[in-house]
Amino acid sequence: MQNNEYTDANIKTLEGVEHIRRRPGMYIGRLGNGANPGDGIYVLLKEIVDNCIDEFSAGYGNKVIINIEGGQVTVRDFGRGIPLGSVVKATSELNTGGKFDDKVFKKSVGLNGVGTKAVNALSEKFYVESFREGESSWASYEQGVLKGSGNKEKVNEKNGTLVVFTPDSEMFNGFEFNMDYVETMVKNYSYLKKGLTLVLNGTPYKSDNGLLDLVRENMSETPLYEPIHLEDEDIEIVLTHGNSYGENISSFVNGQNTRDGGTHLAAFREAIAKTLKDYFKKDYKPEDCRQGIIGAISIQIQEPNFEGQTKTKLGSTYMWEKYKNDEHGPTIRSFVNDFVARNLDNYLRIHLDLVPIIENKIKESQAEREEIAGIQKKTRERNKKANVYNRKLRDCRYHFCDKLPKDKQDLAEQTSIFITEGDSASGTITKVRNANYQAVFSLRGKPINCYKESRKRVAENEELNLLISALGVEDDLDNLRYNNIIVATDADDDGMHIRMLVLTFFMKYYPDLIRRGHVHILQTPLFRVANKKERRYCYSIEEKEKAVKALKTSVQITRFKGLGEISSDEFVDFIGENMRLDLVKLSDEESISDIMEFYMGDNTIDRQNFIRANLKSEEELEDVNI
Repeated sequence: MQNNEYTDANIKTLEGVEHIRRRPGMYIGRLGNGANPGDGIYVLLKEIVDNCIDEFSAGYGNKVIINIEGGQVTVRDFGRGIPLGSVVKATSELNTGGKFDDKVFKKSVGLNGVGTKAVNALSEKFYVESFREGESSWASYEQGVLKGSGNKEKVNEKNGTLVVFTPDSEMFNGFEFNMDYVETMVKNYSYLKKGLTLVLNGTPYKSDNGLLDLVRENMSETPLYEPIHLEDEDIEIVLTHGNSYGENISSFVNGQNTRDGGTHLAAFREAIAKTLKDYFKKDYKPEDCRQGIIGAISIQIQEPNFEGQTKTKLGSTYMWEKYKNDEHGPTIRSFVNDFVARNLDNYLRIHLDLVPIIENKIKESQAEREEIAGIQKKTRERNKKANVYNRKLRDCRYHFCDKLPKDKQDLAEQTSIFITEGDSASGTITKVRNANYQAVFSLRGKPINCYKESRKRVAENEELNLLISALGVEDDLDNLRYNNIIVATDADDDGMHIRMLVLTFFMKYYPDLIRRGHVHILQTPLFRVANKKERRYCYSIEEKEKAVKALKTSVQITRFKGLGEISSDEFVDFIGENMRLDLVKLSDEESISDIMEFYMGDNTIDRQNFIRANLKSEEELEDVNI
């Protein structure tokens, strides 16, 4: 029997930023290498820039300079600067900061005294210098450990703060900043803070029209009418309609991009539908009022409560926390509803030319929805009688079992559904998945090409109809049953084609699932390289060649052509903690119709040339140079 004594010696206290390094996910969410816009290196950058934004919001400094060279980030603002006697404390001592009340920062993003400390702890090198009235105070760190600090009595610098950091490669293995993601972040800051100039690697970004500029510049289609722009002291909204499916609404709180929405976005969606219904005095369905809507909302509140350290979803109920125990206090829902109801109604009564355009859009959506709903209902009833549904979906316990090994809420973000094809692949995944939160949906053959088919034809399709039911998004995307939708197909021509057909379905009819970051592609190894002592799984030719060189002698190479070829014992590693997922990305300014026309439309010379330039033949994949 093992000696597992539990004594006073086992009780440990993690001092300073050590806890952040031990449990980084608690502070910045995921780590990653920069391939995903939600990866930790962008959270580190955002935490530093947020402090600059808060200074501007408080009325100090109208420029922020950001430079990224290699892995090093430099951020300089021209606000008040950190109080000189508190530079070390503010950057290294947890729960130390100037934003715990609203005396200095009334509507800031960072309120918990952790952000800058997390950047410090997770950086290979971190340098901060605060300039105030011709003096400065500086501190230098390595992996959160103070290496030096001091004061300078005479400096020729404007007031403000300078931060230079390099994310720790031990934490962010092989990281690289994707400048497209950074540019989007910087543009959003400029849209939300009129009068602020942000300079990214020498390029200035400034907005004169706020959210209106964001919506106009990011629109990928011609709107049905000129965007409506309404604003007041603590709220700004923009909305119009297009002909695409779904809703494309950006949301922000205190300058923070809440890509996962929250109470303010829910209130905005509700307010749009209610105001239009009241204006037309007809009981239109909310989904018909919002179909094809393009817009944005930004609100300013005191002491926002975000769900998670990465601040991507607002959880606050009240506009001002001091009213949270007052039943008559202004809630975010009532504040947004009152603003939209009053101002949108007034706008429509003045701009009467928009009224028939909006109502025609609602009526078209209603007619199509009712027709499709009838078709889908018949298809589901037919499938139910044939017991097809149960054969295609192997659900996870999260949705029907109360006795789970941990709190169900902890599993919410992990809930996943693997969309795969064929009995062999689905059987393998089903056998090795974590049934607590991983489900499997099995396609039969290739789905139809939604780009070429009518909405009615798609609704009649058994495979896609059942997939919609499995996801739970028949009526509203907020009913999505799985946080991660994972397309898992074979790494061959048929598998790639099925993947494209599934993605085309999502892009055309459920683009918001992609925009919200729910859709992924499962990477599975192309090769197994092994000798008698070790085996490695390789996801590319380059990885295979490195493995061959590393293992050197008596190397055996196996080329996997299908998921069913990988044994269950091996496959468990590929959908567990080491699972590699490629996020399916779709920026607002990308035209969905143009993308689908290129990949799924008629076979053009441009597409043929693209395939020739990017396709690796089977011979190339199997060619081994030992």
